[in-house]
Amino acid sequence: MKISFFIFFTTSTLSLSSVVESQSPVLDTAGNLLVTGASYYILPAVSYRFGGVKLDPTTLNQTCPLDVTQEHNDELDGLPLTFLLSSPSIDGVIYQSTDLNIRFSNVTTCGKPAVWRMVGRNGQWVVTLGGIVGRPRWETTFNWFKIEKYDNDYKIEFCPKVCGNICRPFCGGVGSTIAKTGRISLILSKVDPLKVKFKKA
Repeated sequence: MKISFFIFFTTSTLSLSSVVESQSPVLDTAGNLLVTGASYYILPAVSYRFGGVKLDPTTLNQTCPLDVTQEHNDELDGLPLTFLLSSPSIDGVIYQSTDLNIRFSNVTTCGKPAVWRMVGRNGQWVVTLGGIVGRPRWETTFNWFKIEKYDNDYKIEFCPKVCGNICRPFCGGVGSTIAKTGRISLILSKVDPLKVKFKKA
């Protein structure tokens, strides 16, 4: 009886700890809660990882779609973005491990909102535009990202849960790579995700 109780108690405690951890809110650089409807800059947590997030043509002379890239100058904040939850929230607070859309604020490209999407290109998974807001299901799997704690900072991760057990997408953190052209693209990286912070725009 005591052994059974101990096992139950331990399992319950671990489950509770997991729930609490998964419900930890994301904080901006001022220590305030990250919320939907507000705009933020996504910045590297360390200066040598270049500047904030912006947009660049996929290839020379191509304007649709645009890719998500970084500023070379670590003093530049890039473009502001908003975060949109997969499920409506009364308080609008962004929690860790929650599926969300990431959209550049007040930016439209190709006649559509500038929503992040993960696509495969030349043997690499790249963060580009072309996603849509909402509609969480397997058809929109590549539009969903999440924010996770990474040491004392955060990382943006692609590992959506919106389609449950119907699909099992690959997972990884969003990192960056420098192309021969000098452009700093955001890509899926399982070994070197980019540590980021969120600054209120």
